[in-house]
Amino acid sequence: MPLSPESARQLAQTALLYLLQDPDLAAGFLGTTGLRPEDLRGLADRPELAVHVLDYLLEDDSRVMDAAQIMGVGPADLMSARTVLAGPGSFGWEAD
Repeated sequence: MPLSPESARQLAQTALLYLLQDPDLAAGFLGTTGLRPEDLRGLADRPELAVHVLDYLLEDDSRVMDAAQIMGVGPADLMSARTVLAGPGSFGWEAD
């Protein structure tokens, strides 16, 4: 079943909470995005942050697999949420 925009946002928020509970993941995410911890509170509900969170998890197989397991979702659900939030083809390729 496809994710709605609301369920995709909720999944991304859960992913952000997951990420912030692990100091190494949080530091890596902040380093990659250039954000500061104090920036996160103001951006937590922004779709752009949600896409960045999902991108960070999805760019590494072990990160996405660990996150999916802890969050109780399938790894494909994280990709689906990213696609819903950013739009199809936002990775620079289209599904056949």
